[in-house]
Amino acid sequence: MSTVNGGISFWYAQEGAPAPREPLPGDTAADVCVVGGGYTGLWTAYYLKKAVPFLNITVLEAKFCGYGASGRNGGWLYNGIAGRDRYAKLHGHEAAVRLQQAMNATVTEVLDVCDAEKIDADQHRGGVLEVALSPAQLARLKAFHAAELAFGETDRELYGARETAGRVRVAGAVGSSWTPHGARLHPVKLVQGLAAAVEALGVTIHESTPVTEIKPKHAITPYGTVRAPYVLRCTEGFTASLTGQRRTWLPMNSSMIATEPLTDAQWESIGWDGRETLGDMAHAYMYAQRTADGRIALGGRGVPYRFGSKTDNDGRTQPQTVEALREILIRFFPQLAGVRIDHAWSGVLGVPRDWCATVTLDRSTGLGWAGGYVGSGVATANLAARTLRDLIKEDSGQSGPTDLTALPWVNHKVRKWEPEPLRWLGVQTMYAAFRGADRRETTGRTAATDRVAVLANRLSGR
Repeated sequence: MSTVNGGISFWYAQEGAPAPREPLPGDTAADVCVVGGGYTGLWTAYYLKKAVPFLNITVLEAKFCGYGASGRNGGWLYNGIAGRDRYAKLHGHEAAVRLQQAMNATVTEVLDVCDAEKIDADQHRGGVLEVALSPAQLARLKAFHAAELAFGETDRELYGARETAGRVRVAGAVGSSWTPHGARLHPVKLVQGLAAAVEALGVTIHESTPVTEIKPKHAITPYGTVRAPYVLRCTEGFTASLTGQRRTWLPMNSSMIATEPLTDAQWESIGWDGRETLGDMAHAYMYAQRTADGRIALGGRGVPYRFGSKTDNDGRTQPQTVEALREILIRFFPQLAGVRIDHAWSGVLGVPRDWCATVTLDRSTGLGWAGGYVGSGVATANLAARTLRDLIKEDSGQSGPTDLTALPWVNHKVRKWEPEPLRWLGVQTMYAAFRGADRRETTGRTAATDRVAVLANRLSGR
């Protein structure tokens, strides 16, 4: 069998893409219009409708719910959030600790809602294991572990080589850091279950309805315009396709492969009984999970960015990216050298110029947005949605400020990305530098981070 390339993602392979809901029938009005039918948009509609049942909420989706990153990601529900260190510098350490604590609690929140709404997303709370495979990676791992402790994550554990192998036998792993604040899940089962729960509450979802422009109190589509006091942009990596938003968030590519189901003997040689999500400390890092049907789904950056903020064609990725991800798989687990790669795909995630996730409501216009998750959106989207709910309730006079509206990422402003060809050149140069640094660190004997990677991080604002 040859590898299936594209088809949106492996997560759709068993049942295929869903039959689309009806598009917008014409001009209409709502109390809240949510643009985007991924995690952010659906969670926002869910929490708003639960909090204020009389609200008339309309969700507009260009393709179908879960077409974008919400249906293509690695299934990492974990407590990481982009920009925490920068928020600590801007607002103080304690403010960033509160943000981290909110993210820790978000993992439990998502799992609790899945239980309450009877969403079976193959969820398994095994935590997150991040491994080091070189002296430089180990030094970064220890610094990362210490930083997480400083932000209040006292239940995190640091392991040596032997303890790491007791969890997952990654070839050459010299240490790891594990947090319980993480779970594996099936991304599409989550997004489809969430869409069904939202509709059951009385929210209207229109699919096959691309929004071309967002203006105060207006979401404009080829089929008509939705007028609403609040219009919320929840488009993450596809934000650049909207009028006036080309340089707001850069659509960064991430690619994945999924193996054939492994045999019992192969799993015995690997371990991974705890089904932790698995990552590393490389600059061009990888991420993986052990799926419910016994495969390894593994991802990385591949070709990081398409000129002009273009997105992919239904998840198809380049052959050289598939091979590069396979090489990572075999480097981690050499005993899988003969394993078949059943599926490969890619998708885009939103990256702000300062690499900080944000959630915003402009009270003067009623326009809101959330995103810029930089690859950590499975959980962060839920926190963003609950925050948007609280911001709208506060603005409409239904409640006062809350702990969520006081978090430091609320209403954060950032400058736009550079025009082309500067942003294309910058991203390509940055990831070439990271890959080169990873190669040198793998063969090196020093614990110092490669100087080229340090410079690339500094210049990119990462």
